[in-house]
Amino acid sequence: MDTQFLNTFVHVVDRGSMAAAARYLNITPAAVAQQIRTLERELGAPLIARAGRTVCVTEPGARILQRARDLLRDVADLRSVANDRALSGELRLGACPTALAGMLPDVLARMVNVLPQINVFIKPGYSAELYADVERGDLDAAIVLQAPFALPKTCDWEVLREEPLIVLAPQHLAHRDPHALLAEEPLIRYDRHQWGGRQADDYLRRVGIVPRERFELNALNAIAVMVDRGLGVSLVPDWQQPWPAGLRLARLPLPEPTEPRRIGIVWSTASVRSRLVAALREQCRTVARASTRDEATVSE
Repeated sequence: MDTQFLNTFVHVVDRGSMAAAARYLNITPAAVAQQIRTLERELGAPLIARAGRTVCVTEPGARILQRARDLLRDVADLRSVANDRALSGELRLGACPTALAGMLPDVLARMVNVLPQINVFIKPGYSAELYADVERGDLDAAIVLQAPFALPKTCDWEVLREEPLIVLAPQHLAHRDPHALLAEEPLIRYDRHQWGGRQADDYLRRVGIVPRERFELNALNAIAVMVDRGLGVSLVPDWQQPWPAGLRLARLPLPEPTEPRRIGIVWSTASVRSRLVAALREQCRTVARASTRDEATVSE
């Protein structure tokens, strides 16, 4: 049995259509359909039920789905086990949007320089789903926001960066009191359904500010551009560069203490790629320290 066909089956199920799986795998939809038919013949059972452009997994397909995932993960582990003396193989890494644009490129640059034999699979996503991926063993590690819940014993966590809440305002409003800005100017709200946005919402509630809301979104760079265009002010974490170029913004500290947003790395303690994860953590620490020093220099 060709494990690539199993991989195609898993992607068809996860993405809900053969066309979407084909785009992800960079093959034609006809090739996806052929691989699924071949797999169904070898197993003697239908795995996918087709309904127009979408598909759903059949009962036999559902029974083998988790075993297929486990088998594919074991196959990926073979290279790491075979090359135990050298740090090589595939590292499966998740990254939340802030880390993906900020810290991760510098971490990867250091990783491939120090460990040229490794391959890194990167899954973008929101922190909550990436925690679940690490817990299931689908990812070895993820750079994410700190979870508002206790981690299972199979996972561990390390803080890399703390980002205090700030009021983001157009430069010409830099002289105004931060609380007055939040109370009087239209608010571009950082999505309160996401972990980072909840901290901002908690602060507004604690200090008794009822803002005049205008927009709500979970995209910090877009919020910065909207503030620059005079659409309002925002209460956001002081996130890591790069920021959009050419913006004239004031980053105002809050007068009341608040918990910072924490970004760190969560990893599976059961991963066979523990040495690669340890190397990743070392590079993450190095990049985080360098970023903190650079920001301190700029603020001075």
